[in-house]
Amino acid sequence: MEGKKTQINPPAGQSAAAAAWRRLRRNPSAIFGMSVIAGSVLVALFAYPLSPDGSAYANRMVVETGGRRPGYHQLFLLVKKQGVQPAETALQKLFAGGTDPWQYIPVTHYREAGDSMIVDKLIDEGIEERMAFSLQQLAPTPVVQKTYWLGSDKYGRDILSRLLVGTRVSLGVGLVAVIVSLSIGILLGAIAGYFGGRTDDIVMWFINIIWSIPTLLLVFAITFLLGKGFWQVFVAIGLTMWVTVARMVRGQVLAARGLEYVEAARALGYRNGRIIVKHILPNIAGPVLVVAASNFASAIVIEAGLSFLGVGVQPPQPSWGLMIKENYNFIITHNPMLALAPGFAIMLLVLAFNLLGNALRDALDVKS
Repeated sequence: MEGKKTQINPPAGQSAAAAAWRRLRRNPSAIFGMSVIAGSVLVALFAYPLSPDGSAYANRMVVETGGRRPGYHQLFLLVKKQGVQPAETALQKLFAGGTDPWQYIPVTHYREAGDSMIVDKLIDEGIEERMAFSLQQLAPTPVVQKTYWLGSDKYGRDILSRLLVGTRVSLGVGLVAVIVSLSIGILLGAIAGYFGGRTDDIVMWFINIIWSIPTLLLVFAITFLLGKGFWQVFVAIGLTMWVTVARMVRGQVLAARGLEYVEAARALGYRNGRIIVKHILPNIAGPVLVVAASNFASAIVIEAGLSFLGVGVQPPQPSWGLMIKENYNFIITHNPMLALAPGFAIMLLVLAFNLLGNALRDALDVKS
């Protein structure tokens, strides 16, 4: 009809994405999962400013206060360390922690006497030693009180601080593992599914070989090959998780390569690489996101298991699995929270990613 404006509908991709986001926001499980993940990301970014122990790796050892219960209070005398000149910038302290210029000496009583500080140093429960320090050796505020909100490990390190800093390891291993697994899995799965024939047979033979090897055994082999370390563990876990992605992508590409939009792209003379990247992969992004969320959770659990077995993140780098290993003997003694706290943290973060993955599946209407 003349004089009537023609309404242009929004692109289908945008409307589908908006509808999926709307369904995701209405899902309580998705909101809970995203809230936990967002909170964990903020904790990981600002771990050192939030930690009671802001030293590098939250590794301030005071063996006299080891194995304390949650909520334990202790007075400390701050004595200047010899030869320590902290020169970190604010950015370095934010991401790597700072050099501790003070030695923390646990005391039970203290008093000033002229230019000296007389203290009763804590040796063990009920055992003290009288000591004297010059005020010039001490901090401007020589005595401070510290609270171990979640207790202290056997080395006297603050559990809460190491738990906060350890969030970086869990999120980091999940992120690197997902990037590595998606990169390899999407590449091999798309090639196998699109070209089929002998190419598909070769790729699937390789996938089945890797699939038959137990995950932990494969991680052990890759870890021993790359060596123990922070990034080596991340890459090793990622190299074991691509098989699930490849099998899923292959199936999705097999189903999509016979659809009309792919046939139209071939008729227009587009190259195979462009058809895969520009047309097929964007249309299977939903299932890929669901698998990525699941792999993120699996990577956190695998890293915790490796660290517990001693082949993951190495001390003094804090890791939730390593914290469980160091304190699991306290579970059957007087202070189980030392091992239960990192266990609860692992459970909560893995639950958040699994809930988000399930919510994504429902929002994107992805078939299991």
